[in-house]
Amino acid sequence: MNFISRRKFIQSTAISGVSLSLLDIMPVKAAIQEGKRVGMIGLDTSHSIAFTKALNAAEPKPEYGGYRITAAYPYGSKDIESSAKRIPEYIEEVKKLGVEITGSIKELLTKVDVILLETNDGTLHLEQATEVLKAGKRMFIDKPVAASLSDAMAIYDAAKKYSLPIFSASSLRYIKGIESIDKSKVVGADTFSPAPYEKHHVDFYWYGIHGVEALYTVMGMGCKSVSRVTTKDTDIIVGVWEDGRIGTVRGTRSGKNNYGGTVFTTDGNLVLGPYGGYEPLLVKIIDYFKSGAMPVTPEETIEIFTFMEAADESKRQGGKSILLETVLVKARKK
Repeated sequence: MNFISRRKFIQSTAISGVSLSLLDIMPVKAAIQEGKRVGMIGLDTSHSIAFTKALNAAEPKPEYGGYRITAAYPYGSKDIESSAKRIPEYIEEVKKLGVEITGSIKELLTKVDVILLETNDGTLHLEQATEVLKAGKRMFIDKPVAASLSDAMAIYDAAKKYSLPIFSASSLRYIKGIESIDKSKVVGADTFSPAPYEKHHVDFYWYGIHGVEALYTVMGMGCKSVSRVTTKDTDIIVGVWEDGRIGTVRGTRSGKNNYGGTVFTTDGNLVLGPYGGYEPLLVKIIDYFKSGAMPVTPEETIEIFTFMEAADESKRQGGKSILLETVLVKARKK
């Protein structure tokens, strides 16, 4: 019912003695602008709730450009209990924020323009992402882009096949302090983040990726080899770049969890942190939805995942230094 028809209806009901509140005579809220309907896959992570609350707020920030989450397919992890048990609660939360729940990804894709792939379980990402790419939708893939290097490479190969740019990143790429760093002056960096394991994923893919992505944001590409020291509560990955610079990641599983780091530059040392939340990443996602320009190249994301896979190989070999190129060749064969 448009506004004119609604007004006529109100007038007729008023004549017949029906009482109407002021709210009843307000214009119907305008439809979401074409191209700005966001679909979400996976309601098994806190990111899903955070993004929905931000985009579907009563007065969302202008940086979000009018994009709103209109529909979601909730699954999502089925084998990872800590994630799967969230789904029923998160379904109810997003419904209160105006999100329609769909029964399949296929149905979701008919109702939206762009996609947030939020499924916490990276083992499902290749299958889910391929369905989105076939439908021709721009897509942000939350961390991890996949649960294995070979799957990550397959996702980017599919994106190339369907001529669709995709974007994946950790929110720690935008940790406070990182925006002021002149990367041409960086001579090394040490970063840290929590790094609990999840048996379905390469160790650092599940959560330690946050520290790895912060490291790569300041160091850039070009890591040649990695070695890893592992104890019950701590991992330390040492990466040696082709130009001789060294970058390290400390993954913690005890004490107070936190994120941050130190960046060594020709002008002195700089501290990263504290963590600034999801908003900086969400702004980048919206910019990508608008333009199709990828804030992070496929090549950098693939190298990040090769770095973490090489760290796993180093762990298996007792801390031996592992060449990233060796790991990459092995993954290509898969």
